[in-house]
Amino acid sequence: MCGQGCSELSSEVNERILDRIAGLEKIIAPELVEQALTQTGKKTRRACRLTNEIMIWVVLAMGLFTELPIRQVFKACRRLRYGENSPARSSLCVARQRLGSEPLAALHELVVRPLATPDTPGAFYRGLRKVAIDGTVLDVPDCDALQHLGRASGGRGEGAFPQVRKVSLVELGTHVELAFVFGGWKDSEKKLVEQLWKHIPAHALLIEDRGFFSYKHWEMLHEKHKLLVRIQKSMVFKPIKVYADGSCLAKIYPNDRCRKRDKNGILVRLIEYKLDDPQRPGHAEVHRLLTNLLDPDEFPARELIMEYHERWEIEIVIDEQKTHQDPCRAEKTTNLRSETTDGLRQELYALSLGHFVVRALMLEAATDANIDVDRLSFKGSFQILKTRLPECDPGNEVSFSQWYAAVVWEISCERIPPRRNRINPRVIKRKMSSWNKCRPEHRKQKPLAKPFDQIVVMVR
Repeated sequence: MCGQGCSELSSEVNERILDRIAGLEKIIAPELVEQALTQTGKKTRRACRLTNEIMIWVVLAMGLFTELPIRQVFKACRRLRYGENSPARSSLCVARQRLGSEPLAALHELVVRPLATPDTPGAFYRGLRKVAIDGTVLDVPDCDALQHLGRASGGRGEGAFPQVRKVSLVELGTHVELAFVFGGWKDSEKKLVEQLWKHIPAHALLIEDRGFFSYKHWEMLHEKHKLLVRIQKSMVFKPIKVYADGSCLAKIYPNDRCRKRDKNGILVRLIEYKLDDPQRPGHAEVHRLLTNLLDPDEFPARELIMEYHERWEIEIVIDEQKTHQDPCRAEKTTNLRSETTDGLRQELYALSLGHFVVRALMLEAATDANIDVDRLSFKGSFQILKTRLPECDPGNEVSFSQWYAAVVWEISCERIPPRRNRINPRVIKRKMSSWNKCRPEHRKQKPLAKPFDQIVVMVR
């Protein structure tokens, strides 16, 4: 592990150069790292201090030790050797650039996979693996090399930093980020999302918010995947058949002309409902879902409404990454630290792989404890991993396995209370978008009187 080969650094402790992060091998096999370097032609050919075999693990560690600058990340990965100076920051940055982003992308493809089994609570709906797609924006350093990404603008002028727009595909039951794509702030989510379709698992239920719907996308996906998508209120439908559960069959068309001529229509099932609770966002509005699960007996409308609201799990994944794994700080005022486009791509893959490591450990801990993984704290588990990694002694398989079992057990103890019946007002504190500004009435919400499944009212 960790770039032994032709590195000039000594490896007398456990035959590992980066001996303080050897525990990551339990989730990211060294053989897969080797394979990723080979696939991308990044195997180091000559003796040097910072080989690509070392740097790929340093970059992976950057996805966990996000509060540290790169030189301190290296120190966190390697035990102290008296008389040995750590590489300079400039040397590490040059070595990171030499590695590039391709090995990280290849490693993500090899390592990250759906983790849920049919026994994983909340991961499947009637045999379909629940996945969702959503996007977010991330601030990047305000440097010349990244100005092409663009930045947000509003009534008070342009935003402070350029921004990356990232769109992710997530397994809802485990919060694993299966794949992602990114572009500049001006890039359309609808265009970016097309690159994720090849990563949708077989036998999945894809859940999307209304910003992603289009006839073109539905036409390309509906024969291969099961879909459950929220749509705009402005769309026009003519019910073909109304079912007892309040849903109806209808058709979607590429444009008004085709709709009037009943040409190129695709049969869908429309579900319309309201929320009978004044405390809820969207109260009294008509909410509309489209699905290609056409049988109301096999897939009742109320069940699908409940499943759509599981989409919010992807919002929690975004929060885990932006708020807990890699938050902005006084010394790092943007979400990402890299100052080149390739560096951003490398960093995004490292963060996603770091998130996968934590989530894989959490799922194993929850399975061992026979609880829903939602009952475990991501933040607590993340901190446990960073704290316990240096304690790993992989000198022999017994001690290595004992360390891993102890970490999994400790994570299983990091429990949080069952989720409360609560809401989050759709407002923001810093007003630089179309969302309503957070005001005093939004800050202290009264306890909700009813759970969500008791306030759904079908329109028909």
